Amino acid sequence: MRGEACSSAPQVQTSKEDNNPVDQQTKAALKQDNFIEVTGTSIHWANENRRSVITTSVILLVVVLIAVGSVTIYNRRSEAAATDFGAAMQAYQTPLAAPGQQVPPGTKTYSSVNERAKAANELFNQVADKYSMTPSGKLAHYFSGLTYMEEGQNQSAEDALKSVANGWNKDLGGLAKLSLAQLYHQTGRDQLAVDTYNDLVAKPTSTVPSGIAQLQLAELYQAENKPAEARKIYAQLSDKDAKGAAGAIAKQKLNPNAAPQMQQ
Repeated sequence: MRGEACSSAPQVQTSKEDNNPVDQQTKAALKQDNFIEVTGTSIHWANENRRSVITTSVILLVVVLIAVGSVTIYNRRSEAAATDFGAAMQAYQTPLAAPGQQVPPGTKTYSSVNERAKAANELFNQVADKYSMTPSGKLAHYFSGLTYMEEGQNQSAEDALKSVANGWNKDLGGLAKLSLAQLYHQTGRDQLAVDTYNDLVAKPTSTVPSGIAQLQLAELYQAENKPAEARKIYAQLSDKDAKGAAGAIAKQKLNPNAAPQMQQ
């Protein structure tokens, strides 16, 4: 035979890791030791800081309970405020009856606007003071200003209405400004009234659109015997709000003898 037989079996290359099972065992042991060390450290930290962990958990629980309790208390207070405000409004809407006038049995009446306003004002102030952070409390504050006006307590009325006018509720603030302008006119401070109406025209709200403020301003000019200024406002409104309620009133003011047009 020529030459020696050659081995044709493929030789498998082995990695260092396969040839070193000790290394694999070492790595596995290291991983296990690391896990044990980390876990042990965590457990040790938890044990050492157990009091602070519990304290923090308790604090968080208390915060949540306070938040939930606050909402519940606010809702209850809002309901109570609404009930008390309803009672105040009922007094404010009580009918008037002259002394000796026949009224249905059991019907409560007041003999004058001043008497009724005084009784309602007391109730509105109670709601405003007790429930100042609720919607009904803020509304009661506004009505306390109105009833002060009806009582003739002008300074108290002005203070209450200014407080509402400067509040965050712009819609309620608009109503307060409208009442303030009327109070200024009643107390001979027409320039303040004009400035307030112009402010409402420039910054209208859903409760006091600019057209309403303009109409009130025009009426003030008429009361001051300034018909030219009043007509100017009416003319602007009749053009700007031709199809609106304010525009219709303005047209009627410009032509008081004209027959009202029937709507189609």
